[in-house]
Amino acid sequence: MRIVMNGVTGRMGTNQHLFRSLLAIRNEGGLRIGDRTVVPEPILVGRNAAKLEALAKRAGGLEWTTDLAAALGDSTAPIYFDAQITNQRVEAVKDAIEAGKHIYCEKPSATSTEGALELFFQAKAKGVKHGVVQDKLWLPGVRKLKRLIDTGFFGKILSVRGEFGYWVFTGEDGIAPQRPSWNYRGEEGGGIIVDMLCHWRYVLDNLFGDVRSVSCLGATHIGKRWDESGQPYDVTADDSAYATFELEGDVVAHFNSSWAVRVRRDDLLTLQVDGTHGSAVAGLRECRIQPSSVTPRPVWNPDVPSPIDYAEGWTLVPTNEPEENAFRAQWERFLRHVVADEPFPWDLREGAKGVQLAECGLESWKQRRWIDIPELPR
Repeated sequence: MRIVMNGVTGRMGTNQHLFRSLLAIRNEGGLRIGDRTVVPEPILVGRNAAKLEALAKRAGGLEWTTDLAAALGDSTAPIYFDAQITNQRVEAVKDAIEAGKHIYCEKPSATSTEGALELFFQAKAKGVKHGVVQDKLWLPGVRKLKRLIDTGFFGKILSVRGEFGYWVFTGEDGIAPQRPSWNYRGEEGGGIIVDMLCHWRYVLDNLFGDVRSVSCLGATHIGKRWDESGQPYDVTADDSAYATFELEGDVVAHFNSSWAVRVRRDDLLTLQVDGTHGSAVAGLRECRIQPSSVTPRPVWNPDVPSPIDYAEGWTLVPTNEPEENAFRAQWERFLRHVVADEPFPWDLREGAKGVQLAECGLESWKQRRWIDIPELPR
């Protein structure tokens, strides 16, 4: 199956979507769907011919082009995937929908809720299948959390605490930054609120309950960075976000997200879930639990060392199922959706919900107040 892949010369597109997802499926002989074996055949599209040619060669001689219109006109390629920077996505996806392609794209699906919903309704009217990347749902640690929820381990869930982020080097000291410079330019769609609140929306909605309202404070802690060519530039987007969410069922969630924080926790992302019957802390791959039966009874006394080793009283949740690459796992489900019409609920409307929460987070920061989240039209 030929798949048009636009904008995959960046780190995420190259590593996660191309090599660890579609090429991994292809190299293993394809994906068995019913009585058919689907073998992905990527067509690389982008603006930089030199980068495309180098990536195509590295991937074993893939087809590539800088002519998006020609790629969309290829009737032998039924799927269009978009991993461009966000402010270039909407028009390309619109063109792909009009060309009759099934749509799969990175998040955020657009720079505004209005634009994201426009894509959803256009795809719905055209009758094409569509989906948005929501990779964190397939992280091994998050899947273990979901299993605990489904089996009733927590009792009534009370709260969720998320810590995400790491120190992104500025480039000033000769150490290359781990993120592209556009992430720090608001005029190019950058900013951690736009990036991460889209993630937190689908994590919260799918695991703990629909998000009803948000209170968010953004910050630009580091105002000057150095770009890919070593030139200094002024940061015009937020690099940190401190957000509290009210969920259905009276669950309270709070997430700190930052590209200006040094890590002293189990992982780059940790989620602590507290319930009446037990608690859990999950990272990207592992998850630890503490049921109420073994919860220690601390007594506040700052005058003596604590007799309790708080890190010791947690049990590792076993790995009882194969641990897939999260991006590949969702790619496989989308391919099954296209070929066999298997259910795929993570569509462009779900993507629009993430954009909506990011917009409401920005508005909350601007107005310094809680913002209620209205239900999107269907």
